[in-house]
Amino acid sequence: MNTVEALRAIVGKSHVITSPDKSLRYRKGYRSGRGDALAVVLPGTLMELWEVLKVLHDNDLIIIMQASNTSLTEGSIPAPGYDRQAVVVNGSRIKGMQLINHGEEALAFPGTTLYKLENALKAIGREPHSVIGSSNLGASVIGGINNNSGGALIQRGPAYTEQALYAQIDEHDELRLVNHLGIALGDTPEEIITNLENRNFNIDNVPHSRTRVGHNRDYEARVRDIDSDTPTRYNADPNELYEVSGASGKLAAFAVRLDTFPKEGASKVFYIGTNNPDVLERLRRHILSEFTHLPVSGEYMHKDAYEMAKKYGKDSLIVIETLGTNVLPYLFGMKATTERILDHIPTFKPYFPDRVLQHMGQLFPNQLPKRIEDYSKRYDHYLQLKMEGDGIDEARAFLQEFFATEDGDYLELDDKEAERIATHRYVTAGVAIRYEEVFQDDHIEILPLDIALPRNEFKWFEELPKEIEDKIQYKLYYGHFLDHVMHQDYILKPGVDAHELKKEMLALLDKRGVIYPAEHNVGHLYEAAPALVAHYKKNDPTNSFNPGVGKTTMHKYWGNY
Repeated sequence: MNTVEALRAIVGKSHVITSPDKSLRYRKGYRSGRGDALAVVLPGTLMELWEVLKVLHDNDLIIIMQASNTSLTEGSIPAPGYDRQAVVVNGSRIKGMQLINHGEEALAFPGTTLYKLENALKAIGREPHSVIGSSNLGASVIGGINNNSGGALIQRGPAYTEQALYAQIDEHDELRLVNHLGIALGDTPEEIITNLENRNFNIDNVPHSRTRVGHNRDYEARVRDIDSDTPTRYNADPNELYEVSGASGKLAAFAVRLDTFPKEGASKVFYIGTNNPDVLERLRRHILSEFTHLPVSGEYMHKDAYEMAKKYGKDSLIVIETLGTNVLPYLFGMKATTERILDHIPTFKPYFPDRVLQHMGQLFPNQLPKRIEDYSKRYDHYLQLKMEGDGIDEARAFLQEFFATEDGDYLELDDKEAERIATHRYVTAGVAIRYEEVFQDDHIEILPLDIALPRNEFKWFEELPKEIEDKIQYKLYYGHFLDHVMHQDYILKPGVDAHELKKEMLALLDKRGVIYPAEHNVGHLYEAAPALVAHYKKNDPTNSFNPGVGKTTMHKYWGNY
C-alpha cells in the first residue's frame, strides 16, 4: 500500500486531495506564496490525525500542519525547495471543543475557530483571549497559539498557553504524543486521544496547574510601561515561546488548554478624530499610565485606509454583517472552487470571483454610519477606543477635558455604529490584495508590513524619505494603537519591485528600533530571530514539520544550520 492509499484508508478517499487544481486553496497563501504537495489530508478526528502522522513519519515525508490557512506570511503552506515530498495536514474538520471547570477554561482542537469559541462562551458570560480581529477571517484558536497572535485586546496580550497535547518527532526520529494538558488521560497515545475525545474525565473538576499557565503573564504591567524602549509585544519574544506557543507548525497540536475571561457587560466605543498624530500619542500615554481601567482595545485607522476599505472592502463588510463570520470558511472554499474551474477557461482572467464581488459591492449604498462619515471629511486620523464597566465613565470624563484644548473631537457610538466601524477596520487587512487583483493588468505589487514600535516612541506616524515615497501609490495605515503594533500596507506604483523596496523599508525600521513582524509570524517572508530558531530546533530536532519557516534550512536534521 502506497502513502496515498494508506491515508485514504484512514480518513476516506474524499478527504485526501491529490489533484493540484483541487488542492491549490490549501497550497496557496492568503496574500502570497504557493508550493507543491503530494497530497492534502483532512482528518476528521484526533485519532485519525494521529494515524495520519504515523503514516507520514514512517514514509519520511514533510508535514505541513494547517488550520484555517489565514496566514498573511505564507507560514502554513508548502514552499519551494524541499528535499523530500510534503503533505499538507489540514485540521479544520476536527471541530471538537470542550469547556472545562464551568467554562473558566477551554480545550480547543485543531478546527476550533475563534468565532466558535467566542459564541460558546458568550452563553455563560465569558470571553476567550481574542474576540475581534482574526475571528473575522475564520482563524483558528490553535493557529493563533502557534503564531503568538496578538489580537486587539490590550488587557490580555498575545495568545499563549503552556498546556497542550501535541505530537513531536524527537531527536531519535521517533514520533511521540506529549500530554501537557494537566489532565490524566492514560498512558498510550490511543488511550489519551480516546479519553480526551470521549470526555472520559470530570470536565468541571480538572486540577489547576501550579506551574503551567493558560494565558499571557503580566501583560497589563507591560503595556502600561510607556517609557520602555522595547515593543510591548511581538511574536518572537523569547518570553512567549513555549512548546506549542510560537511553534509555527513545528509541532502537531492536538489540543490546547486556555483560560477564559469574565465579560463585564456594558461597553462603549468612543470614536476619536484628529489631524495631528501627536494628539493620539499624548492620549495614549495618559490612558496607559493614568487610567484605573485599561481599555478593551484601541484600534487606529488613517484616512487613506478608511477610504480604500470603504471602496475595496465593502462586499466583505456586507457579507460579515449579514451572514456572520461562521460562513467565511465555506465562502472561501466556494470561491477557490470557482477560481479552479474558471482557470481553465481562457476568457476569464485570474481572480474573477473577487473582481465580480468588487463590482457587485459597488451596487450597494455606502455602509458606514453618517456620523463617522462626517468625521472622515474633517480628520485624517481615527481611533476606536473601547471601554467596559467603570472605565466608560473614566474615559468619558477624560475625553471631555482632553479635547477642550487639543486638536480633534470624539463621538460616543451606539452599538450598531460600533459594530459596523469595527468590521470596517478589520476588512482593511484584505484591501491591498483586493486592489492588486482588480488592477492586475497594471502589474502592480503590494508590500504588507506589520511592525512593533518601541513603547516610548512618540513620533509613531511614519514619515518616508522622498525617494521611497515616490515609489508608493497608496499607503494604508491601521493597527492596534495602544500597544504600538501597526499594520502598514503599501500599494506600489507600476514597475516597482516589492522585494527591493522591502529591503529599503526594513532598513528604515531597523534605525527606529522597530521589530517586525509583530503578530503575523515570520512565515516564509522573514528571517527568524535566533531565539525563534532555537525554539524551532527544540520542538522539531529532525526538521520534519514545516521546514524552511523563518527562512531556515529545509534539509532534514537542519544540516549545518
